[in-house]
Amino acid sequence: MELEILLKKYFGYSSFKKGQKEVITTILSGKHTLAMLPTGTGKSLCYQLPSYCLTGQTLIVSPLLSLMQDQVEQMKRLGEKRVIALNSFLSLAERNQVLRHLQEYKFIFISPEMLRIPFIMSILTKLNISLFVVDEAHCISQWGFDFRPDYSKLGDIRKKLGSPLTLALTATATKKVREEIVTSLGLQDEIIKIESTIDRPNIAFHFERLNHYHDKQDRILDLVTNLKKPGIIYFSSKKAADQMASLFMEKGICQAMAYHGGLDPNSRVLIQQQFIHNQLDVVCATSAFGMGINKENIRFIIHYHMPMQLESYLQEIGRAGRDGLPSVAILLYAPGDEQLQLQLAEGELPSIQQIDWLMANLSNQDTANDDGVHLNEEYSTLGGFSEIQWRIIKEFVNNPNQVIKNLEELKRVLKEFVRERFQIKQRNIFRMKNLVDSDSCRREFILDYFAEELLEKNPSCCDICGVELNNYQGPAYSEAVAVQTWQDYLEKILIKRGLSE
Repeated sequence: MELEILLKKYFGYSSFKKGQKEVITTILSGKHTLAMLPTGTGKSLCYQLPSYCLTGQTLIVSPLLSLMQDQVEQMKRLGEKRVIALNSFLSLAERNQVLRHLQEYKFIFISPEMLRIPFIMSILTKLNISLFVVDEAHCISQWGFDFRPDYSKLGDIRKKLGSPLTLALTATATKKVREEIVTSLGLQDEIIKIESTIDRPNIAFHFERLNHYHDKQDRILDLVTNLKKPGIIYFSSKKAADQMASLFMEKGICQAMAYHGGLDPNSRVLIQQQFIHNQLDVVCATSAFGMGINKENIRFIIHYHMPMQLESYLQEIGRAGRDGLPSVAILLYAPGDEQLQLQLAEGELPSIQQIDWLMANLSNQDTANDDGVHLNEEYSTLGGFSEIQWRIIKEFVNNPNQVIKNLEELKRVLKEFVRERFQIKQRNIFRMKNLVDSDSCRREFILDYFAEELLEKNPSCCDICGVELNNYQGPAYSEAVAVQTWQDYLEKILIKRGLSE
């Protein structure tokens, strides 16, 4: 059957977006594939459509709960009932029920952490997994320990599952990162790489330099008042995101909510769904929001704080303009903004003092033996380690390829690792700062970093090339209802249906 017929049958589309058909054809020919397609070009279809032609289950490794839930809900809306996400949203009873009938599902979404649970793996190994999908595959390298250390274990997981046909998907990966993905998955000699340009011509770049950090609030209020909506504003601070969302609501500018890791899971899912269904005009978010969000009509992305790296910047602005219509990415910079990112980068790594403290306690407790070093989990709290910092310590100490029996040697190697990682983060931050300071085309700068050339000049390119923000102004498309929590939202629904007491 022709792929276009299947596309129409299962998804209602008449034609493929750029790169989709090439990826699907390669998968159906039985070739492991690494696909780098721009954000907004429908990467999920690249595994969903071929799955209907394969006999077994498709296992999709996904880095975020919100990403999993969004994909599951999308598929259910299209009529696919055989889809499940194995994550913390399932109650114990629901999870047990799902696991007993896992073979009945066609699409199984799972986090890399869940794959490390022996009981889960024992069930998965009994399935007929015909396609192993690594979504957001740049997490293997781009964020590394900072984001999903368990992504680096997917090569071993893949072998335990019988080395099934594999598809790795990403939108933002340099050549070096793509090579790391292939190596980590153990596919160096047997993978087809399909790479499309990272450029999204319908998204214009607009950078503004302000005199002082405090000027940002007034500027953001003016921008959001006038820009076509909906939009997303990215912050590096949960507190700043909360304050700005409240300010938009208080001033009656738009319906807005904040989204970040400090919210409970139900609230995060609710905000995501409200935004997708046009009940919110603006989401004030940290970087956790937006990965994989399938909302076609986002008209603007604003960065209140300078991102830490070009890869994450490109990932976040890629949320805009999925419908192909003109959209704009605005970055506000004030002198010293890079210092916040340097502080955040430093805080993601264990400090020299923490490493010294930990090694002293490990030495006192005599926790090293012939099998290597063993960590006591209580040291995480006693040493003031953040979740990310402790994850780095654990992954480093428990690395099976690096058994270090001598604590002094472990301390030296750990400190060297932290120093090198911070230097990498510094380079990423100052590369982003160079983009801000550049007096040449923003698009050419970004494409050059990804080893691409700008083949055709876009009239709506960037502020250096003469983009006018007036072209992106207009009324919001809003069906918004002011809702503060998921409990309030549920109560309103029950009252409307006459079910509340």
